[in-house]
Amino acid sequence: MPDEELDGILNINKPGGMTSHDVVARVRRITGQKRVGHAGTLDPLASGVLLLCLGQATRVAEYLMANDKVYRAGCRLGITTDTYDAEGRITSQAEVTVTRAQVERELMAFTGSLEQTPPMYSALKVGGTPLYRLARRGQTVTRTARKVAIHTLELLEWTPPEMQLQVRCSKGTYIRSLVHDLGQRLQCGAYLAGLVRMASGTFRIEESITLTELEGAVARGDTARLLHPLDAALQAFPAVTVDGATAKGIVQGQGVQLSADPAASLIRAYAADGRLLALLQHKKQDLWQPHKVFIRYGEHENHP
Repeated sequence: MPDEELDGILNINKPGGMTSHDVVARVRRITGQKRVGHAGTLDPLASGVLLLCLGQATRVAEYLMANDKVYRAGCRLGITTDTYDAEGRITSQAEVTVTRAQVERELMAFTGSLEQTPPMYSALKVGGTPLYRLARRGQTVTRTARKVAIHTLELLEWTPPEMQLQVRCSKGTYIRSLVHDLGQRLQCGAYLAGLVRMASGTFRIEESITLTELEGAVARGDTARLLHPLDAALQAFPAVTVDGATAKGIVQGQGVQLSADPAASLIRAYAADGRLLALLQHKKQDLWQPHKVFIRYGEHENHP
């Protein structure tokens, strides 16, 4: 087990059958790290890219979650379930007579900005209780529709009554709801038969690692090679490099004077040696206040 806390982001290829929390617990055991969290839940049914934040990286999880996602979704037409996926109870069945052309035409109606109602079988909390727990008790509550964006929606395979879709979408999009709603428009019903997250922001499944590969790296003392740096989550924000005196003020939590674009919501501040110091937030004129500091006081001076 590592003697020091690891800081960074792991791109894990989550296997089907595990919850996101199961993966977090497994990574804690493998690495010996206490501070581990995930950046965006994947249902047990789903596999693919699950970003794990270790140490200081837990503080940038919100920025990873804000990124667009790419999914490959397997759909079964002609059947609906109460969970909108393969694990639910069948609620209706119908003959599938739709054509590929009809499906592709209906897919166009789901691209762009749209309102989506979260499914009852989801982790969204109402009054502190996840919806899926209420659903298992037989309760149904009113859910507020949310705005989501479907950037691209492509039919990859058509083997009726099954098909494969590829979806690039905003955060908070429920693919199960998308498939269910598509089935309603096609008037035959549909449920999500399988789901793979192909990408989350710039993190792609081709570069992901398995839990077994992580175990091997830890055993070899090679874990650091698999960790992506904190600022991989912060590339949307402009970067500035500051001098020693300014770096000292930042790590002490002081506001600093910088010539940076005030239109930026946040900026990344780096020391002269390239280390990420903090995220800074604009206050007024040229004054920027530390929003999140990643270097403890003294570390900015004692680094070799």
